[in-house]
Amino acid sequence: MAVEKLSESERETWLSALESWELARDGDAIYRKFEFTDFSEAWGFMSRVALLADAQDHHPEWSNVYNTVEITLTTHDADGLSLRDMKMAKAIDAL
Repeated sequence: MAVEKLSESERETWLSALESWELARDGDAIYRKFEFTDFSEAWGFMSRVALLADAQDHHPEWSNVYNTVEITLTTHDADGLSLRDMKMAKAIDAL
């Protein structure tokens, strides 16, 4: 199934509905930084995101340093931002 890149107006509409996510890579990705009280809490969050990502077959680019998790979402098949990224961000926010 082909995944389509979002138009600029679709990108802006979806981004306005997300909490604390921002455009990255010239609009081809979205990014958010999460901060937790300690490493254990950050790791638990990453574990929940990993299960979600596997269920959706859509995996984030991320990094973790102590209590901080940085996540970037983009769809390589669409060569940019797609609806899959926006839905994944919304699901991550719900955790």
